[in-house]
Amino acid sequence: MSENFTSPAEVARNAAQEAELARLRAEAAAAKLAAAEAAAKAAELQAKLASTTDQTEAEVLRKEAAAADSTAVTKTDEAAAKEAEGAAVEANAALGAASPDAVAPPAAPAAASDDTAEKTAETTEPAVTPSTHEPPADPRAGTIAAGYSFDTPTMPLGCALIDGHNYPDITISLPLRMMNRHGLVAGATGTGKTRTLQLMAEGLSAAGVPVFITDVKGDLSGLMSPGAPSEKLQARTTAQGQSSWQPTGYPTEFLTLGVSSESAPGAPVRTTVQNFGALLLSRALSLNATQTEALQLIFEYCEQRTMALDDLKDLQEVVTFLTSTDEGKTELNSIGGVSRPTAGVILRSVAALAAQGGDVFFGLPAFDTAHFLRTAADGRGVISLLRMTNMSEKPALVSAFIMWLLNDLFRTLPEVGDADKPKLVFFFDEAHLLFEGASKEFLAQVEQVVKLIRSKGVGIYFLTQTPTDIPEEVLGQLGSRVQHALRAFTPKDAKALRATVSTFPVSDFDLEELLTSLGVGEAIVTILDEKGRPSPVAPTKLWAPQSVMGPVDNAQVKKAVEASALAVKYMTPEDRESAFEKLRAEAQKRQEEAEAAAAAAAKAEAEEKARKEAEKQAKEEEKRRREEERRRREEERRRREEERRRREEERDAERRARTGFRGAASKAANSFARSLGTQLSRELVKDNGGKKILGTVLKGFFK
Repeated sequence: MSENFTSPAEVARNAAQEAELARLRAEAAAAKLAAAEAAAKAAELQAKLASTTDQTEAEVLRKEAAAADSTAVTKTDEAAAKEAEGAAVEANAALGAASPDAVAPPAAPAAASDDTAEKTAETTEPAVTPSTHEPPADPRAGTIAAGYSFDTPTMPLGCALIDGHNYPDITISLPLRMMNRHGLVAGATGTGKTRTLQLMAEGLSAAGVPVFITDVKGDLSGLMSPGAPSEKLQARTTAQGQSSWQPTGYPTEFLTLGVSSESAPGAPVRTTVQNFGALLLSRALSLNATQTEALQLIFEYCEQRTMALDDLKDLQEVVTFLTSTDEGKTELNSIGGVSRPTAGVILRSVAALAAQGGDVFFGLPAFDTAHFLRTAADGRGVISLLRMTNMSEKPALVSAFIMWLLNDLFRTLPEVGDADKPKLVFFFDEAHLLFEGASKEFLAQVEQVVKLIRSKGVGIYFLTQTPTDIPEEVLGQLGSRVQHALRAFTPKDAKALRATVSTFPVSDFDLEELLTSLGVGEAIVTILDEKGRPSPVAPTKLWAPQSVMGPVDNAQVKKAVEASALAVKYMTPEDRESAFEKLRAEAQKRQEEAEAAAAAAAKAEAEEKARKEAEKQAKEEEKRRREEERRRREEERRRREEERRRREEERDAERRARTGFRGAASKAANSFARSLGTQLSRELVKDNGGKKILGTVLKGFFK
């Protein structure tokens, strides 16, 4: 007896339609609820705005209210779109019911096995995304479908891809609860790693998971804007089972290290040297054990003195003070000594870090890493996009930032174990730049944090070219793998290819051949399932991101930054009184005191010199007085002597005047006598008797 027969494929198709319709109705209801919540939040913010008098708070509230209004409108539109899509599904279902395909039963319908029906259902595409070419039956497809069938919420990556055929009914997904087991996205340049990162960030955000991304190339700002639909894109999404694709922008926060700029605008991320800590900083500076102990002593000294270490100039000032001044050496000796060579190494390392941007990364206001855990008003996770251009030129700064960020989150987040979804997922693009030439201390720190931070609900994903770029100790902690194509042009490439293949689970695929033949947007995926077991290796056609696949105009980014509450809070740097200012003030005070003491000493010396000079002048004056007195007396003596001589001369003159006649007569007599005597003598000398007589006469005459 003949009767109409409904094939297993049609049953599966109808079931898929019902499931899709239920999904769309649920999503429409959720969108309406989110729109209502956003509208309520906007009203609440407007009420707060009306009552506040603080201009800064008002600006923040105004921006948040605008964002909530925008979310309400977006969600309302989304609900309408979902309802329209649901109506289309219902119309298709009604059309199929009006003219069903009557399929003759097989010759022995009772003999049809359940396995045959199951296989037929597995290879049938859902009616909402019909394909003109069904993929061929392949036992590997069943293995993959079973390996990626989960009971908990997932984040879709794409559809299965076997021998060049898409299997749109087999969705390759990652369980959200396993994303804290970390992962790796690898592949040669130009194979689509960045778009895979974008796709994963979108999926996580849509699931309410906050995301942090290091944007090394500056090409991920498109996450903020809805993508542009096109016929080509529609054909791609249809062929790979991405029926839910629609242009969507995601809540994106733009960040930058230390300072915002025209080329890289964003809310500045800073921390203080004190918050960073001596041990972590010593690792960032690659200090040895002795130098680390010295740095810890310096931090301890600052804590005892209640001197804040905000930025690197604070640390440099303290090290210089403690090792180069008598006052500092005395104080340092009370807690332990730091040698001059050790201080020199620390200062040089700090200077190198400052030159790479540490001078603006360390400072106030310090960024609160809790901002990375935010969700938007509509419940989607906020994507924090940190611009890190010229990363290869700043290895010390990048290492310091990564170490601080992971360590701070590990220190502050509570233990959650394997939650239904992660609290936060990190994506480190161009990860090979993190590890090239990295110090042992940095590698040890990253390895330790990667091992332990998953219990805090944090997942870490590294993007690089080959798995060999990641240290083995870290690579061993990465549970999920999205491997894009590799190129084997050189013996080194071939060796890297074989090493990559060896890291995958045993597979039915020839992975060496497959990895070199994958196209752009295709990858091999393996993850940890809900029980922590490796999933089957799944060649995957990755879905298309729903946001702009590339950077948006810088003006859009600047506008988003200006509307950011974080930018309002962190944009302007602060410089409070810290160790630098305190030590400089103390040095200034000591200098002023020294100058005052020197001035007092100089004054005392000048006064003493003046006193001695006065004494000297007094002595010289006394000497001059005595000399003048002596000269006066001498002059007086000469004057008296002159006076005496003058009087004597006057007396002599008077005497001569009185006796002038008698003198003249006497003179004449004497002259006559002499003349007479001469004559007489001539006569008398003729005999001795005459001489005697003459002598007697003359003697008597002149008596």
